Amino acid sequence: MSRARHAAGRRIDNLAKWLLKFRIIAAPSRWIANSSLTWSVVSRMDRIRTLRLRDRIKSADEDLMPRHISMIMDGNRRFAWNQNIERDAGHAAGKERLKEVMRWVLDLRIRYLTVYALSTENIEERAGDELDTLYDLYVTGLDEICADPLIHNNRVKVQVVGRRHLLPERVREAITRAEAATSQYDDFLFTICLAYGGREEIVDAVRNIAADHASGKLSLDSIDPEAISSRLYTADLPDPDLVIRTSGEERVSNFLLWQIAYSELYFSDVHWPSFTRKDLYEAIDDYQKRRRRYGS
Repeated sequence: MSRARHAAGRRIDNLAKWLLKFRIIAAPSRWIANSSLTWSVVSRMDRIRTLRLRDRIKSADEDLMPRHISMIMDGNRRFAWNQNIERDAGHAAGKERLKEVMRWVLDLRIRYLTVYALSTENIEERAGDELDTLYDLYVTGLDEICADPLIHNNRVKVQVVGRRHLLPERVREAITRAEAATSQYDDFLFTICLAYGGREEIVDAVRNIAADHASGKLSLDSIDPEAISSRLYTADLPDPDLVIRTSGEERVSNFLLWQIAYSELYFSDVHWPSFTRKDLYEAIDDYQKRRRRYGS
């Protein structure tokens, strides 16, 4: 349904671009598009549609609301290129967008939110100056968490998972501060994947199992899916119900490979800093209309 809707939207966009080549259509269209009245009407209608969509998904049966949403926050750099701003400004905009998404998720009372912030591949492939910018943003964001009333009022526990030893000391110290400041909470769990890779996570779990087997703590017959799941970085949270990826890419990019075996996937065309409350609601609405099959 989502892909069909996106395909129809692209066809309409292409038709509109073709019509705008003609002056008799382009001139009045430009005047209407730039009219403050038009923008006021469109903005008001969009807010109304968004609120109605929120009411619809909140009124659905409780078992249709995802308990755990995971997000691949893609498109900060492409957002910056499209907006003709510096790359670092795109990353900063992405950080601010995450704060808004957290607010929307808490409003829906979704208990678990997991975000993919930095992959092990990013650490290997990104330029040093870009990584330094990202690291500074992580430190700032984690320190903001320590003082954010939204986090404390909603009793959100924050955890960072991944190969943390690959991160600079200043980032690891900020992680420790954020986790310590929220360690006593258990109403919601916000998980940030930093220096993370799904394959690496499974490798670390297998190494743990091998060590336990070698020491006699784990018999060969006891090695089953639960034994692996309990040794993953995310052992303390349920598998994601819904995975959302922004920026139009339709792949999972080494994210929670074990955990998303039965998750529903949703791909949004918008870049992460442009991801709106309506986009989130549309993803959840689409999820609620699906029939989860769990491999059948």
